[in-house]
Amino acid sequence: MEEGHFVAFEKDGPVLLIEEPFETSFKLKPVRGGFLSLSQKAALLRPVKVGVLTVSDKGSRGERKDTAGPALEELVTPIGAVVSRRAIVPDDRVLIAETLRDWSDREKLHLVLVTGGTGLSSRDVTPEALQDVADRIVPGFGEAMRRKTEPLFDRSILSRAIAVTRGSCLLISFPGSERGARQCYEAIGGVLRHALDILNGWEGDCAVHGHSHP
Repeated sequence: MEEGHFVAFEKDGPVLLIEEPFETSFKLKPVRGGFLSLSQKAALLRPVKVGVLTVSDKGSRGERKDTAGPALEELVTPIGAVVSRRAIVPDDRVLIAETLRDWSDREKLHLVLVTGGTGLSSRDVTPEALQDVADRIVPGFGEAMRRKTEPLFDRSILSRAIAVTRGSCLLISFPGSERGARQCYEAIGGVLRHALDILNGWEGDCAVHGHSHP
């Protein structure tokens, strides 16, 4: 086991960060708590480099506190995420696209979560910025968000949230409210790690093992 990797137990079990590995042992830091059962399987996960970008005119001017961005940071941690980039930018299509290119191309992030700018206002340009940098569109993420949140909030069908890939980086847009961001993440979070494993060629990398626990 390598420092910085994660041990994730199945069925929404604990997630542990490997710290200070020694020859015969290692230190583990809990990232997500939970209970373990006998013979519960665990997967060794590579760390995922993540960026969280908040798109908000008022937020960029310090006139509104951002709560959606921190919520996404919290939610993404159990997939083995290490949030290494965080920023707030105004609703500017060119600036959003420049930030996404920099994070995916120069910073080599694996995942970028973008919150805000997905509505119908003339200032809402996040989906267009994502398409400006996209190699491929992944329609299922936005479809799942709208399908699973519509019973909770009928106006969710007005969201234009999308997901795209750029190289081996997955970029996903979310609503700007904390509630909307949380609900939409919960709609797609279960497949997110698998998507990243496939996109980066990691799917055969980290074996799943059965463990017995006292």
